[in-house]
Amino acid sequence: MRTPAPVTLEGHGVRLEPLAAEHGDGLSAAAADGKLWELWYTSVPAADETAEYIATALTGQRDGHMLPWAVRDLASGTIVGSTRYHDILQAVDRVEIGYTWYSASRQRSHVNAACKLLLLAHAFDTLGCQVVGFRTDNFNFRSQRAIEALGAKKDGVLRHHLRRRDGSVRDSVMYSIVVSEWPAVRRNLEWRLGRRGTEDPR
Repeated sequence: MRTPAPVTLEGHGVRLEPLAAEHGDGLSAAAADGKLWELWYTSVPAADETAEYIATALTGQRDGHMLPWAVRDLASGTIVGSTRYHDILQAVDRVEIGYTWYSASRQRSHVNAACKLLLLAHAFDTLGCQVVGFRTDNFNFRSQRAIEALGAKKDGVLRHHLRRRDGSVRDSVMYSIVVSEWPAVRRNLEWRLGRRGTEDPR
């Protein structure tokens, strides 16, 4: 597996730009679309937390276990969310995709499928990953449905796993896609993106 490094990924109406401090205003505006920080089971930053959110992600990048992006919608030119690789384990050719959120107006649109196609293709086809993982809060049912719609397999639940922003401790639902499953997952995502004119409930 190659060492993940900052790179711009673009296609299907979105651009994933290596996260930087100058994305702060755009991320704040994206989070304000739906007041996403009010969802207690997510890690979306409020406006006064955005600079720290970016700094933490970039520290993870420097330490070699994260690779964060800002998500830009090309039709409008606006930043509409963020996503990243995390828990990068080169010894076993594994990354996880997470810390993913989109402004309310871009949910149930093509954006998530487009981002996942770009991220999975980069992980499997460019970096040489053998497995890509996902994890989500046990109460984030929308995220669980979206991950399952990709074709990821549920690996199990880690009980009492991570602390939420409100201080409570969550269970984490774990999923993965192995490299042999990637061709079918790619076909599924490409088919969904071919229907971009209609809403995608996943």
